[in-house]
Amino acid sequence: MSAVETRLAEMGITLPKPLVLPSPNRTSAVLVGNMLYVSGHGAALLDDESVKRRGKVDLDISEEEAYATARALAIKMISTVKHHVGNLDRVMRVVKILGMINAHPDFERQNRVLNGASDLFFEVFGPEIGCHARSSVGVDGLVDRQPVEIEGTFLIRE
Repeated sequence: MSAVETRLAEMGITLPKPLVLPSPNRTSAVLVGNMLYVSGHGAALLDDESVKRRGKVDLDISEEEAYATARALAIKMISTVKHHVGNLDRVMRVVKILGMINAHPDFERQNRVLNGASDLFFEVFGPEIGCHARSSVGVDGLVDRQPVEIEGTFLIRE
């Protein structure tokens, strides 16, 4: 078991199934050199029934519920990273996270929702690897009325 997986276990986190896309024309991640580009992970694909998978933030679901959804998406993304690189200890850096938040037009705290993912990456990988660049944007809608979708870029050790 990798050091990262040991940390996940200590946190009480079990990795879910990775994102595997059913289409032959796209994949859940692409490794180019040492950079792993991870496709968008949307809430509708979560196995965790305790988080909100549909709805608009600040209308159908609260900021706190959306934070929990973003956190669950980060856990699923870690599973996808493991699926593509084998050992999570190969992750040298969480480089960048993009979060798209499906929210009421007056909602202005997209950054706080995306903290659910950022906090998780920081806790799991530590400050040297888990601290990352990011962008959080509000959108008028996402596929299947998902409240949150995240994508990520990771630096991978050979």
